[in-house]
Amino acid sequence: MDNNNVSLDLMEFVEKNILPRYADFDKAHNMEHVVGVIRRSLQIARSYGADINMVYVVAAYHDLGLSGPRAIHHLTSGKILQADSRLKKWFSTEQIKIMKEAVEDHRASTSHMPRSIYGKIVAEADRDLEPMSVFRRTVQYGMAHYPEMPKEEQWKRFVEHMHNKYSENGYVRLWIKGSPNEKNLQTLRQIIAHPEELRKVFEQLYEEEFRV
Repeated sequence: MDNNNVSLDLMEFVEKNILPRYADFDKAHNMEHVVGVIRRSLQIARSYGADINMVYVVAAYHDLGLSGPRAIHHLTSGKILQADSRLKKWFSTEQIKIMKEAVEDHRASTSHMPRSIYGKIVAEADRDLEPMSVFRRTVQYGMAHYPEMPKEEQWKRFVEHMHNKYSENGYVRLWIKGSPNEKNLQTLRQIIAHPEELRKVFEQLYEEEFRV
């Protein structure tokens, strides 16, 4: 992972104490996910002149609230960050407040614009909208959280989620113009608009995940 300019002792603290907690989450929110969000966040941050250490921490903490109810995980994650007194070694009270708010603002269903560039960065980085990655994560989530569902019910859930979140009328929002996510979202919407093509994708991924 390219972490230039991140404080080495901060990086050591996060990698030892924070990132391992993602091993307890589902495949869509595991260590691979958080490492990807960190990497993309740092890439975006360098284009906007944001504080690299703050961006790094926001990305690392953004999903810790999944240890509790998923519906409020963004709020719980913010509370976890703010309550972690160890961060005072690197950040002021005001910086910690900004990072807490950024974590709270990262969720895709959040209707309001993030309150700072830090919220915009992690929200953008959290939306890895590469189409096949989106489809696979959705299949994985359904199979992990609703294992009792037969295949056709998984398909219905998959379609409903795609339309609710990623379609032209979906709730996903992008806050940084010109990002790779813009093009990927258009591709996603094209596939979602063609049920036969979407079904082929689901069949392929369902069979692959079922065999794992």
